[in-house]
Amino acid sequence: MVLEGSSEALCPPPSLELRPSCNKSQPSPPLGSSSQPHDGVFPEDKEPVKYGELIVLGHNGSLANGDKGRRRSRLALYKRPKANGVKPDVIHNVSTPLVSKALSNKSQHSISYTLSRSHSVIVEYTHDTNTDMFQIGRSTESMIDFVVTDTAGSGSGQGGGAAGEGGGGGQSAQSTISRYACRIMCERSAPYTARIYAAGFDSSKNIFLGERAAKWRTSDGLMDGLTTNGVLVMHPAGEFVSEPAPGVWREISVCGNVFALRETRSAQQRGKLVENESNTLQDGSLIDLCGATLLWRTPAGLRHTPTLKQLESLRQELNAARPQCPVGFNTLAFPSLAQREIVDKKQPWVYVNCGHVHGYHNWGYRKDKGPAGPGGTAPASTGERECPMCRRVGPYVPLWLGCEGGLYLDAGPPTHAFCPCGHVCSEKTVVGWSQIPLPHGTHAFHAACPFCGTWLTGEQGHIKLIFQGPVD
Repeated sequence: MVLEGSSEALCPPPSLELRPSCNKSQPSPPLGSSSQPHDGVFPEDKEPVKYGELIVLGHNGSLANGDKGRRRSRLALYKRPKANGVKPDVIHNVSTPLVSKALSNKSQHSISYTLSRSHSVIVEYTHDTNTDMFQIGRSTESMIDFVVTDTAGSGSGQGGGAAGEGGGGGQSAQSTISRYACRIMCERSAPYTARIYAAGFDSSKNIFLGERAAKWRTSDGLMDGLTTNGVLVMHPAGEFVSEPAPGVWREISVCGNVFALRETRSAQQRGKLVENESNTLQDGSLIDLCGATLLWRTPAGLRHTPTLKQLESLRQELNAARPQCPVGFNTLAFPSLAQREIVDKKQPWVYVNCGHVHGYHNWGYRKDKGPAGPGGTAPASTGERECPMCRRVGPYVPLWLGCEGGLYLDAGPPTHAFCPCGHVCSEKTVVGWSQIPLPHGTHAFHAACPFCGTWLTGEQGHIKLIFQGPVD
């Protein structure tokens, strides 16, 4: 794997041992998820230690074609039966043509920094019995614990449940996500700190930063670098569940250092080092891989979120209130949580500019007037409609319950919806996510619905739902 970017003129120091006590006569044992295929990701223990969970934004509970193995919308990281972590050991200065020979030891993890056509630096890694390593990327090779592909989300998408993923199971032909995007190292002892690093080890247990990759020698004589499109992280400014507020997006280096963002996503010049911030993940930390954004939730944070059973209870409570269409007087009902893409005839619809909830009707168009869709269940155009209650004009969309509990900030009643997609959740959840700018493209940021990835519109990005109760 060659990670391209930029280079700087560097003067090679002599070989440097990072861990003097290392016994160089004995090679490091086989490490990584390739030698221990995900034995810690799906444990059989009754009470395993959970480090946290990764949730891909834009998927409302599952991928479009369902979660399958390591390709899924959500993955819990558990303590492995045997540690597979690694840590820097020894630095070697070698001639670039001899790099492949120097990396011939398939059981040795290493990072290769190509400084020029004639000179490279290789950092060997050794087994760390105190950490577990989990790798994330687009590759389906066995050393990748969590296979992530591009999430389909845009400013014009409509809320129909889970957003697509290039067909749900396939990989995008023009994916901007690295095959070996990043790795997370979790300490095996309390408090089970999790740290993120850019780039992951390939099938040969190597990370290659080519001649054009952004790389440099640090002040203490070590090496560091950035990946092509970068790994961005944003830690919440406060407690994610109590006082949700967005932090500042930063870039994480191969060695886990924190930098300000480059001018554009793949610019050759790195940002300024941010010395007072770290790569330690906390509840609510966001990880952007340039094509998909992941949310890190801790076990403590997840205790504040609703379970699938609780979401189903909330749905039943909404339906038990017998909300009615204020025009047709027919009773409305939110469909089953498993029904995420097919609009039900009793499904509530909302005028997103005012919040009035109705049953579906095929009238009131003010622009791009068109006939009903197949079976009369959805409009054929996305033209704006006039609300018959308040005469406000705006999008008219079906309401969908947010099914991914890990994206909630609390277990409050589902009283609000994101605009313009119509995903319904608690007030605290819509307020929190509407403040978070998510990366898009090379240098753009937009607030988006976490359930489908649709860019938020309107002054607030969300609306309070106004239901009509039964008249009897």
